[in-house]
Amino acid sequence: MAEPRESANLNPESDSAASASSPAAGPASAARPPSVRRRLAALLYEALLLFGVVFVAAYLFSTLTQQRNGLTHHNLLAAWIGLVVGLYFVWFWTHSGQTLPMKTWRLRVVTAEGAPLSAWRAIARYVLAWLWFLPPLALHPLLGLHLPQTLALAGLWFVLWAATGRLGASRQFLHDRLAGTRVIDVAR
Repeated sequence: MAEPRESANLNPESDSAASASSPAAGPASAARPPSVRRRLAALLYEALLLFGVVFVAAYLFSTLTQQRNGLTHHNLLAAWIGLVVGLYFVWFWTHSGQTLPMKTWRLRVVTAEGAPLSAWRAIARYVLAWLWFLPPLALHPLLGLHLPQTLALAGLWFVLWAATGRLGASRQFLHDRLAGTRVIDVAR
């Protein structure tokens, strides 16, 4: 005669550990962080897709403003492109948690608790993700750096920022930790 399940395991810690490793325990408990290599590959793919998004947004801006020179309204163009790219990310992150490259690489962004992102959390993640690029680029005019120096500094900064994905138990990049989000591996 088989014993009931409740009496077979009297240790509540081992029961919670077993339920956390089971696939039926839910997305927050079963999710594991993907490798930094996979996240960077998705970022590279994202950059390729964003080239098209930015191209269309810039074409639309230049057509609507009848821009004849690249220096005319260049600050407005930069703001417009930042807004369009932000809307792209926020919409995908709040609706499915995945952009097309994230679907391809089987990644999803969720809150630290494993829930879908709210619009405010997605906006915070988008703004904080600019820390990948803005600090070294801001030093270009401030320090009067030449282009090769700025590119070298940006490359070094990018490598250091990517290295934050290997730190800590959560294995998340710094902007995800600051935004209260995490990128998880989607089950196959």
